[in-house]
This record gives sequence, C-alpha cells and structure tokens, in this order.
Amino acid sequence: MWPGGQPNQPTWPGQPGVQPAWPGQQQPGQPTPMWPGQQPNPSQPSWPGQQYGGGVQPSQPTWPGQPGRGPPSQPTWPGQPSQPTAPQHQSLKVPYDQNLPNGCYDKMVITINGTINHNAKMFTLNLTKGNDIAMHINPRFDDQGKKTIVRNSLIGSKWGKEEREHNHFPFTQGQPFEMKIMCTNNEFRVAVNNSHLLEYKHRIRDLDSIKHLGIYNDVTLTSVEIDNFNI
Repeated sequence: MWPGGQPNQPTWPGQPGVQPAWPGQQQPGQPTPMWPGQQPNPSQPSWPGQQYGGGVQPSQPTWPGQPGRGPPSQPTWPGQPSQPTAPQHQSLKVPYDQNLPNGCYDKMVITINGTINHNAKMFTLNLTKGNDIAMHINPRFDDQGKKTIVRNSLIGSKWGKEEREHNHFPFTQGQPFEMKIMCTNNEFRVAVNNSHLLEYKHRIRDLDSIKHLGIYNDVTLTSVEIDNFNI
C-alpha cells in the first residue's frame, strides 16, 4: 500500500512528517507524496535523479543503505549488501490474477512485494484488456546470456515491437523486491526498490478497459496493492 499522507491517500517513502508512519497509517496534514528519490517541492513533482532545493527527512523506514534517505530501517554488518526486507505475510498464489473493476486510470499505482525464486529464469506481469495485453513486462535472468527486461503489447493476437532494458537489471535471484507501477495518461512508469526503472508508452489508449492484472512464473508474492498517487 502507498505509505500514509492525506487521509485515505498514499504517500511516497521519504515524505517529511512529524512522526514515522508505516504503510497504511493515516496522518492528517501530510505534504504531497513523491516518486522515489524526489526532493520536496509540491508544485513541481519530479522523477528520480531530478533535484530541487532543500533536504528531506524520511517520515518512515526506508530501504537499508538507500542513499540520501536517512538511516537504514534495519542494522547491517559492515560489508553486508543492502537488500529490501520481504514483508512477513502469507504468500499469494502464483499464477496471480486480479480483476481491476475500474480499469487503469491516471495516477493509479500498483505496488507489488515479493521475492524472486532462487533458480528463477523469468517472471511475467501482464495488464490486459480481454485477450489483448496492454503492457507485458518480462524480466529474464538468462536471455542469450544477458539479463534483460522485455516489454511489449499483444493487440489482435499479434505482438508489437519489443522494448528491452539492458543497462539496469534490479532483480536478484533469491532476493526480495518491491515494484511500483504508476499509470499516467501517456504511459506506465515502473520503479523497483524505490528507484525509477523505466517508462512504457501506452499502446492501448482506452485505459479504463484494461481490467486485469496477472503475475506469473518464477516469483513468490507477499502482497499486491492498488492505490492512488496524488500530485
């Protein structure tokens, strides 16, 4: 779930506040939520890497070792690699299927927490409209010797042109992860482990007809939540 913020509204990790807040805790009077790495500036939201003046103190625990986000939420030994801690929830069944009664819409955010299986070859996330796939995300751990993230759409039983990501692959076999997918009027934006990863321009424009989420293959899920992101 998107962490605290305005009542009944999510906030992004790192939002300044008087008291720490865990995901789902409501605190009135909170500032506007931010995308990972964003510096506070309510009138000018930004993506990771864009800097606006002023510092920020996290209002809640953040990923261990995350730069510029305050102290880690859990202690680590020197030299120990920092990894997000998997929530201690009962695992969800995979393949995972969830209906989206209102379809997709601007500022809708899907938050997925889970762990990559130890011998994972790939996992898949699909947002679908009937038999069409509006967005197919397929992280592959061995794609002809490379780790890559394939994105595509299936429209009228035909796959479109693949988009691939080779420069940064944030998933590790046997390790937990958090993925956030935000829908805008023009694209889907994806962040993993509190860092912006990629964008995918809409190929199916009638967003409210995209009414199904599916997650498949070599992943163990702990939670899947849908919220609104207010800018």
